[in-house]
Amino acid sequence: QVRLVESGGALVQPGGSLRLSCAASGTFFSINAMGWYRQAPGKQRELVASVTSLGTTSYADAVKDRFTISRDDAKNTVYLQMNSLKPEDTAVYYCNALVRPSALPYSRAYWGQGTQVTVSS
Repeated sequence: QVRLVESGGALVQPGGSLRLSCAASGTFFSINAMGWYRQAPGKQRELVASVTSLGTTSYADAVKDRFTISRDDAKNTVYLQMNSLKPEDTAVYYCNALVRPSALPYSRAYWGQGTQVTVSS
């Protein structure tokens, strides 16, 4: 079984910064893509940023040039550095990982429990 544990969510003032972390634990062969999603009250969950196993990144238009996703494969951890935070960034942020359980060509998606980010003065 694979477990994803997020950390780093907090209350921050507009213009501030936060760094979210998500560590994967358990038994698996490899981790393919990893990403961060967010869900604001009354809205659907949306993709914020993702990074492939080769390090290719992509971002939602709303966070480009403000957020940076990175991963440390030695620690099975993905990070989201969030700068110039805005009130509209307020949401529960979820980590997602596409995990390959064995050497077989099959992957499964796992989710973390979520971490609250609130941007308010």
